[in-house]
Amino acid sequence: MTKRYCFALDLKDDPELIERYKAHHAPGHVWPEITQSIKAAGITGMEIYLTGNRLFMVMEVDETFDPERKAAMDAANPKVQEWEALMWQFQQPLQWAGEGEKWVPVEQIFKLEN
Repeated sequence: MTKRYCFALDLKDDPELIERYKAHHAPGHVWPEITQSIKAAGITGMEIYLTGNRLFMVMEVDETFDPERKAAMDAANPKVQEWEALMWQFQQPLQWAGEGEKWVPVEQIFKLEN
């Protein structure tokens, strides 16, 4: 059974930077080491949406996914660290983010079920 996580993060409110960020995430432009790392952590699907300068990320994960394990994997992977440093040029934390927190979990307040 898959589980879904949703997060939010802001981009710097600069149209040129936003376009560059979008270009880094265009099909075929995310570094292969990054997509490999994402999949190795048990993330089976990921989508990022943009409105204005606010990003929303939706992750589908399998039973092997553990957020703490993913954080440790990322910290030990120089290519992921390089990607994160590159992306941080475009990103900024939400006002209510904790110290050092980037992607902030989004609270689900409604779900339609059959």
